Amino acid sequence: MTFTVIVLVAFSIVLDVIGQLCFKLGLDRLPALEGGFRLNAFWGQVFNAPLLWCGIGAYVIEFFVWLEALSRAPLSLLFPAAALAYCGVVLAGKLILGETVSRRRWLGTLVITAGVMLVCVTHA
Repeated sequence: MTFTVIVLVAFSIVLDVIGQLCFKLGLDRLPALEGGFRLNAFWGQVFNAPLLWCGIGAYVIEFFVWLEALSRAPLSLLFPAAALAYCGVVLAGKLILGETVSRRRWLGTLVITAGVMLVCVTHA
């Protein structure tokens, strides 16, 4: 992988993690709906939630970053590398959202990371 591709994939991963954090924080800050789930009221809340729009913006930017990365490297290399976003989300959930992460989940995260490293090293 060239340095440019590494930077593009890293930026894509960061944007993915930011998007997920914005979605989670934005939804958690929505007021509870009385009377159960009402789709129209929910969509009204969503359209007025700045953090959800930040998440959508992160995903839009990520889309174009991903296209640029795809134009420079094989999908069979990039897609496994993008799986590191799962690891980033687990870490961000722990550090930023204060979520409890079990040992089993940490182990799974390490297995994903090791798998990505194996794919990237053997693809060179």
